[in-house]
Amino acid sequence: MSFLFHENTLKEQHILITGATGGIGYETAKVAVQAGAKVTITGRNEEKLNQLKEECQDPSRVYICKADLTDAHDRNHLLSSAIEQQGPITGLVNSAGIGGGDLVEKLSEEDARKIMELNYFALVQLSQAVYQQMKDKMRGSIVNISSLSGLRGTHGNSAYSASKFAVTGFTQAFALEAIENNIRVNAICPGYVDTPMGRNAIKSKGEREGRSYEEQLAIAKDSIPSGRLTSTVEVANTIVYLLSEAAVNIVGESVKISGGSVMR
Repeated sequence: MSFLFHENTLKEQHILITGATGGIGYETAKVAVQAGAKVTITGRNEEKLNQLKEECQDPSRVYICKADLTDAHDRNHLLSSAIEQQGPITGLVNSAGIGGGDLVEKLSEEDARKIMELNYFALVQLSQAVYQQMKDKMRGSIVNISSLSGLRGTHGNSAYSASKFAVTGFTQAFALEAIENNIRVNAICPGYVDTPMGRNAIKSKGEREGRSYEEQLAIAKDSIPSGRLTSTVEVANTIVYLLSEAAVNIVGESVKISGGSVMR
């Protein structure tokens, strides 16, 4: 699947994308630029951020700011420098996140806290800061990357699932407050996405079950009615749609991209 949007879909918008060095954030930046936005991309790997900038249709509309979102100083610097370079932020994509964890009986406190710190707490704190400046303009859209694991639990996935349930719940509650200021908040809930994180999740599940990656991948695909994993561009297209004026009355939703595996 290729890009779907007109070059003016996000014209005059400034989109901040976290986790831009990961598969979903990486692709979302490219689609957003193609759709006419100015984009600020952030992550911890500056080399990969520079690579992404050069792959965008118009690199002049891309600003790079390396940041660790769990660090308050980095978050504040990210926000202030993004606004200084690109103008007021009209869209936020909270794509930064990590997988991992284990069976509950084997889950360490360190791993549980690390997953929750980035996947949930950093997302909340950055959203608070961006929301304050969006309110001044009475305009904005925030898209949080949750997961099907934020809608139902899966075996051996308690820490990650808990963090994504938190994101889904935060999205719904925040959306009710934000829409009073004409700011839309929604979540995307993909299933298996063809990214390093998605492939690693399949590999880890296979290892727990004594299967090879190839065997577990086949099982994963068989469990999806469409018979395949979701591509990053499919997720990115959905995110850009939610950022656009075409989605003006979509508020507090958890948009599933599951290939038919979850229907509710």
